[in-house]
Amino acid sequence: MYGGQAVMEGVMMRGKTGYAMAVRRPRGGITIIEKPLSTVTQRFPILKWPLIRGVAALFSSMALGFSLTSQSADIAMEGMTEDEEPPKTWIGRQAAKFENFLITKLGDRLNDFIKVLAIVFAVVISLGLFMLLPAFVGTLIPVAPALTGVIEGLVRILIFVGYVFVISRSKDIRRVFQYHGAEHKAINCHELKLPLTVENVASCNRLHKRCGTSFMLVVMIITMILFIFVPIQNLWLRFVSRILFLPLIAGLSYEVSVKWASKRDNFLVRAIIFPGMLMQRMTTAEPDDAQIKVAITALNKAIEQDSGKPKKKKKSVKRHPSKLRRPKPQRFPKQLKRMRYDVR
Repeated sequence: MYGGQAVMEGVMMRGKTGYAMAVRRPRGGITIIEKPLSTVTQRFPILKWPLIRGVAALFSSMALGFSLTSQSADIAMEGMTEDEEPPKTWIGRQAAKFENFLITKLGDRLNDFIKVLAIVFAVVISLGLFMLLPAFVGTLIPVAPALTGVIEGLVRILIFVGYVFVISRSKDIRRVFQYHGAEHKAINCHELKLPLTVENVASCNRLHKRCGTSFMLVVMIITMILFIFVPIQNLWLRFVSRILFLPLIAGLSYEVSVKWASKRDNFLVRAIIFPGMLMQRMTTAEPDDAQIKVAITALNKAIEQDSGKPKKKKKSVKRHPSKLRRPKPQRFPKQLKRMRYDVR
């Protein structure tokens, strides 16, 4: 199975052995970045256990997503210059002084510092907006303790839907949603075993049941169900419990939406993924041909990586010492080295 992610002016496709990201440059070409996936799960088999694998997949996807979004933004803005004017307001002048101070103190490390700061800020805002705020609102409504979790879950879903609606008004985010639709269309085309052409991909559905949007809604629904059976009235204990239970909720959601629902097609599965499919009508948009070409490029590179992976070792067979041969050194394909190159 192939998965992916929309990035700034591009698409990342992830296979079994590595990932490939294709980004449209301002002048029209496509930059491709390929890299093998980490072998952490091979070194630590416990990360493949049920529930634990969901937590590992969530955190690895978040780390990879932040990194690739930053890289794609740098590529998408290559060669673009802005005419800078001196700040006219007091706040603008103070911000310019602070920026110069950071450049002086950090130098080349400034970009890395900003990236780390952005990640920390995003995590804090996400926890506050989608975990702590609904828990606080749930305590304000006088209902039975068992129903507090339901109220909290409904508030969380409303906040999530409202958040997506607001950011979708942005022109830049709208383009990201178009690339999101192109990613889904390309994967659907591949899973239908159709040639990856612009015409075939454009005719496919822009919704997909393994989408991260569907996963997020499954997380919210499971959170709501779990806290029906774990009612906590104290506000601070509610805050702490929402954070402590997050790994368990992520693990359960991964087992339901990725390992179970994605491999089946029946009434129960369709009922579980239905809210997520509706939500994808907001988080995806119809892409143009140029965006579809970017998605096809990324998926083709991910497929090439998997087709060139080393063969599995055969079971050892005892042989007479005279018939033993010195094993040849294992050669890995070029895709296992991180590469970046540009195509027209």
